[in-house]
Formats: sequence, structure tokens, C-alpha cells
Amino acid sequence: MITIHDPIYGEHDIDDVLAELLQSKAVQRLQKIHQGGASFLVNPTWNVTRYEHSVGVMILVKMLGGSVEEQIAALLHDVSHTAFSHIVDHVLEEQDEDYHEQIFMNVIEASDIPSILQRYGYDYRMIEKWEQWTLLEQPLPNLCADRIDYTLRDLYTYGMISKQEMCSFLEDVTVHNGQICLQSVQAAEWFTEAYYKETIDFFLHPLNSYGYYILTKVLKEALQKNIIHLSDFSTDDETVLHLLRNCGDCVIDKMLSSLHSKVVLEESDTEYDICYKGGKERLIDPLIYINDMMQRASVASPFVKQCNEKAKKQLKQNIYVKIKSV
Repeated sequence: MITIHDPIYGEHDIDDVLAELLQSKAVQRLQKIHQGGASFLVNPTWNVTRYEHSVGVMILVKMLGGSVEEQIAALLHDVSHTAFSHIVDHVLEEQDEDYHEQIFMNVIEASDIPSILQRYGYDYRMIEKWEQWTLLEQPLPNLCADRIDYTLRDLYTYGMISKQEMCSFLEDVTVHNGQICLQSVQAAEWFTEAYYKETIDFFLHPLNSYGYYILTKVLKEALQKNIIHLSDFSTDDETVLHLLRNCGDCVIDKMLSSLHSKVVLEESDTEYDICYKGGKERLIDPLIYINDMMQRASVASPFVKQCNEKAKKQLKQNIYVKIKSV
């Protein structure tokens, strides 16, 4: 066993198999992949990595009583993410934003992970049976360790929630029949509000939308000109950026130089340069377990119901951004 420290969950002992997986090339690569895609290029403080998130999800699953097998699945759940995370889905025009899921087992099998797991008596093929990992992944509107961690980690790192708020919420998280739920209406209301700060205020922030738009254009152009190839996405952000910055193509140089925090943007649906089509519903409605009774937060709380109605409208709307100056 080794002890690891996480800024959200504190110190935790983890099993030897997890310690070895942490040091594997496949998992270490995630240290150079930013969770927010292009976010770090337009705001250097938006710098959470897939590695930090993966370690966090593993710890949270452990805290909630998950088996070592589920902790392994948690640590590895994002191992197939490509450079710039979900940007590749925009580049390849994958509507379901699931390219990393399509290539997941290929990435695992080409890595050092199967041999590490085998040494500890585990079969790597257990990982892909996602339906058995009920703490790790759940469809919306349910809570799951993945969803809780990326929400808390982003918002805490970017100063949008306090450590005290986060710790109070985590104390309220429990598990009933293998399902993550909350023990109070207050915790459900807090997380619902936090979740929409993440998925609307942060994900759909004009600067974030701009970063996604420009980097997608850069990568499409570079692929078309054979400056980079699809296989390069299996490296990391740093490696692909190096190829782009040293390609000597003036069109790509110009676009890359416009990725910075001082760009001036304006939301305008009459005169715009960027349009992101709405429609992807990311609604949360946590389960609350109180007095031996399970119910949806929206049933117990008018506030949660109101938040969801508002979010539903916002998520259906297109986002229009005018680039005023770069």
C-alpha cells in the first residue's frame, strides 16, 4: 500500500495494484491532457488534468466503499482520452462525444495495463463491463463518482466553490443499494446549483466556446494538410501543440496566436462568428434517501425543480459569440 494526497479528498492509502497502475505509461500520459480541451489555452488557470480527475474518481469510489476492482475501473475510465480531451469529438464531428469510448479497449490492450493487472490476478477485460460499476458511472440525472468529481474538482480549482462547502456536501453523500444518493434536501440543492455552474457557466462560457472553436479549426486544418495525423491524438496536448507550433504554416500560426486570455468577446445572436447548437440535455436530479425512503430531489425541492426547468431552457438555446478583437 502507498499513501496518496488529493486536494479534495485528503490522504488515502491505496492498494499496490493501484499504485503500480498510477505509475504506468498509460495513466501518466493523462498528466499532459487537460480536462477542458482548449480551456487552458485561453485561461491558464483552467488547468485541471485528466490524471487529477482519474485519481480523484478512484479515491471517491474507495471512500464510498467500492471494491478494488471498481477502484481500478475508476482510475482507468478516462485512459483513452486523446489530446485536448473532447476537442477530438468536434474535429471528427462525433455527435455523441464518445470517441474515447469507441477506442477504449484498443488503448487498454496496446498499453502496459493488462500485464500489470495480470500480475495481481485481475483480467483487464473486467473493466469494460461498465454496468457493474454503479458507483463509478450512472446515466443522468443520477449522481455518480465521475460526475461528482469533475464538478467539484473544476469548481474548487477555479474558485467557484469553497473547501468548506465541498466538505459539507461530501459528508452528506451515501450509498444505498449500490446507488449514490444524498441524505438531505440541502445537499441536493447545493449540488444541483454547483452542477449547473459547471455545465452551463463554465462549459458554455464564451471564452471556453471560443477556445473550442479556434482549436477545432486549427486541428481540422492541420489534419487536412497532413501536418498532424489522427494517430498523433493518442499522444498528449504538449506533443500535438509542439507539432502545430513548429509546422511553419502561416494559417495555423495565425489561428494559434489568437488563443489567449485577452481576446474580447460579446454574446450576440444578431451578429456572430461562433454558433454552438444547443440541445444536449445535461440535467441532474439527485436521489435523496431520508427515513428509509428514496425520492428524486426535484420532488422534495421546488428549488431543484426550478433549477432544472431553467437549465433545460438554457441548454436548448444556441450560443452565439462575436469575436470583437484578438
